[in-house]
Amino acid sequence: MRLRATAFVAALATTPAFAAPAYWTDWTSISNVASAVIGDLTVGSTTVGVTYSGSYSFAQTSGGTNFWASNPVIYTSPSVDNGPTTADIIALDGGGTKTITFSQSVHNPLIGLVSWNNNTVDFGVPINFLSFGCGYWGCGTPVVNPAGTGFFGNGEVHGVIELVGDYTSITFTDTSENWHGITVGVLGVSTPGTQVPEPVSLALLGGALGALVLARRKR
Repeated sequence: MRLRATAFVAALATTPAFAAPAYWTDWTSISNVASAVIGDLTVGSTTVGVTYSGSYSFAQTSGGTNFWASNPVIYTSPSVDNGPTTADIIALDGGGTKTITFSQSVHNPLIGLVSWNNNTVDFGVPINFLSFGCGYWGCGTPVVNPAGTGFFGNGEVHGVIELVGDYTSITFTDTSENWHGITVGVLGVSTPGTQVPEPVSLALLGGALGALVLARRKR
């Protein structure tokens, strides 16, 4: 029975976790003086302030064209259950350095992308492309740089990237374009000194431990 229970736990350990809900920024106000867009991320009972600073063409904080809605499935993946649900977006134009600041540390932040056409971007830290595909402005393929810290947009890139780790700010550089859009999301907030398991993984672990207890009792 011990061998069977151990095998059961091993099988569960290799079972892939399901996608988790993503929380996307509600961009609420614009500061033309500071070239900043300000918003909030609400994760359960926690509200995290988010500030984008740098050049941009326009920002939608209430209504407007929903560029995320033309093909919403491209903003989902095995890791992310849902894409942005509102029309909120920041449209970048002039190249240079941009910064996204959080009022508290966030875990594995997400960047939603619209129409990164022939654009070169670098975050200076490793990124993962969770999804990409044909969106509002057409189709494109990201070409990740050798360092894995950025990409070149070969065509109209739409999708979601993830920066692995805990962040209070994100700084990146891009190149000039008519405009290319972003929004910011997270899968959760950081808990100092702890590693929070995903809910499905935790449930599976609980089931495995229960099986071990039963196996011990039967033996």
